[in-house]
Amino acid sequence: MKTKCVIIGSGPAGYTAAIYAGRANLQPVEYCGLQMGGQLTQTTIVENFPGYPEGVDGNQMMMDLRQQAERFGADIRDGIITKVDFSSRPFHLWTDRDEEIEADSVIIATGASAKYLGLDDEKKYNGQGVSACATCDGFFYRKKTVAVVGGGDTACEEAMYLSQLCKKVYMIVRKNYLRASDVMRQRVEENEKIEILYEHNTLGLFGDNGVEGAHLVKRKGQPDEELVDIAIDGFFLAIGHHPNTDVFKEFIETDEQGYIKTIDGSPRTNVEGVFAAGDCADPHYRQAIVAAGSGCKAALEAERFLNK
Repeated sequence: MKTKCVIIGSGPAGYTAAIYAGRANLQPVEYCGLQMGGQLTQTTIVENFPGYPEGVDGNQMMMDLRQQAERFGADIRDGIITKVDFSSRPFHLWTDRDEEIEADSVIIATGASAKYLGLDDEKKYNGQGVSACATCDGFFYRKKTVAVVGGGDTACEEAMYLSQLCKKVYMIVRKNYLRASDVMRQRVEENEKIEILYEHNTLGLFGDNGVEGAHLVKRKGQPDEELVDIAIDGFFLAIGHHPNTDVFKEFIETDEQGYIKTIDGSPRTNVEGVFAAGDCADPHYRQAIVAAGSGCKAALEAERFLNK
């Protein structure tokens, strides 16, 4: 199959890129990847995306974006890109069904996956008290008690943000110290609403109608090991994200965490004709509206590239 533009990924960045590329008559082909609709399909209500004053279900919002892309001629397909060759143009890509695609331009919008502890309860309570984004879901826990897992700068930032909304915030820290910078460590230590539980590991969660508490173990494996239960309404993971970029690394420059490096704040990568949008190139903001904007930019850049 030959096409002017392939879009890889189907979150806000991928679908927005498909809308703009479709309107530009690029006849884009979009591969949805493992999780059609991206991370937003893992949340319940999205309240911070402009244009939805009452909020919108994450799955519904992604369906709306998909329909809009299809209206402008985007060819949206199930499937995962498993191999690429960006060494010459047209670019060559292969799917998990052994399809081979030739493309004049590529937009990578594969997102980043939140790291989880690997507990069964994280899946059980996903969307019912378990979240990997405080700025997305913290609003639902106003005046409630929550826990943040992690000891780095991200965990401290999430805890500080939640402390402005919540009655109390626990930080569950595996080590006996915070890995965060001195400034962030000092802020959380001085915050009266935050209680840091050092040398604690999470064993599981409990609750009949969503998360009502967490089972912890203090000083695991030590002679004074102790089981601890805490009552919480929300459980926030802040142990990092993994950008879904491994398949591109032979050709596309990434930082040490795997996020795609882009040129001068644009969606352009080190390979001319290949563009990156959304969380796969954004270690900082990780918001749907930012991803959508970057998808728009990537499609505009692809159109300009093809017109040259």
